Amino acid sequence: MSRLIIGFAIEVHKALGPGLLENTYKECLFYKITKSGLFVEKEKPLPVIFEEVKLDCGYRVDLLVESKLIIEIKSVETLNTIHLAQTLTYLRLGNYKLALLINFNEILLKNGIRRVIND
Repeated sequence: MSRLIIGFAIEVHKALGPGLLENTYKECLFYKITKSGLFVEKEKPLPVIFEEVKLDCGYRVDLLVESKLIIEIKSVETLNTIHLAQTLTYLRLGNYKLALLINFNEILLKNGIRRVIND
């Protein structure tokens, strides 16, 4: 499924190019995934469990596909360790195994895609 999503991301990037806001890429990728028939949630709330209390701290997963694949979208000069840490945190908080961290602000999109795995 991640290969399919990467293909959709590349199609969106080819059509729009780099330099737009994250929200634009998120909406377009959401559209492509929905159109394919996959179940996708946008801005999925991600609560924090602290001492057995569920807290809504405002965390939101950009896209969640088929209730198992997180897609975290960026449009930044370069991905750095804080983006990776954020994605890993989302994986742990939601007890998910796989995420795609995608930076659309790249000339060649494949240079901005990172697979992130929660061991």
